[in-house]
Amino acid sequence: MIRKIVIVGNGEVGEGQAGIIDAADFVIRFNDCRSYGGGGSRTDAVAVCNTGRPAKAMLGSPEWRAHPGVVAAREIWSVRDPEKFAAMRAPLAVSHPELDDFCDDYTDAFAAFCADAGKTHVVIGKALHEAADASLSAFAPAPYVVPSSGMIVIAEVLGKYTEAEVMLAGFGHAGWEWHPFAAERQLVDGYIAAGRLRRLGGKTLVSSSYGA
Repeated sequence: MIRKIVIVGNGEVGEGQAGIIDAADFVIRFNDCRSYGGGGSRTDAVAVCNTGRPAKAMLGSPEWRAHPGVVAAREIWSVRDPEKFAAMRAPLAVSHPELDDFCDDYTDAFAAFCADAGKTHVVIGKALHEAADASLSAFAPAPYVVPSSGMIVIAEVLGKYTEAEVMLAGFGHAGWEWHPFAAERQLVDGYIAAGRLRRLGGKTLVSSSYGA
């Protein structure tokens, strides 16, 4: 039974937290697992951006495939529903023409990687993405493209593991300009106030990689 889950973002993890992370029943990291090492080593799932440049870079990198966190993970979570992102392509071509490859879909390639590596491939559905958008709308965010992977994973975990204690580490709520980070921080703070989440703390590291 999964009693304790830690979602480890790519921000800096506070001193002394690695042991807490590794003692959890289920640990989720993101993309290239930058939290691995200083933020512990246990990795049960890696949540990936399965569209656009981040996906292409990971799949084309022997280093990513051989990363100990990726190797250890039993599951790869694709956070972007292919149908949802296919529908976004035309509007984004008008509003954000510079993001011309943002909706390029690599879900099948991640599924093939998982099949070859004996891992479970999970695709987080568009209904959850849209529910996250609805929750964020309460905080009147400035126009944005998509919620961050971190926000999508938090929503997935809270919905799937309703009885578990869920903790966050390495979340600075800062990074790519087209994620609604201020609203995400407010939403997460609301979950914490309601007792649904707990922060382990840590400093902020800003990622310039879009879609992180």
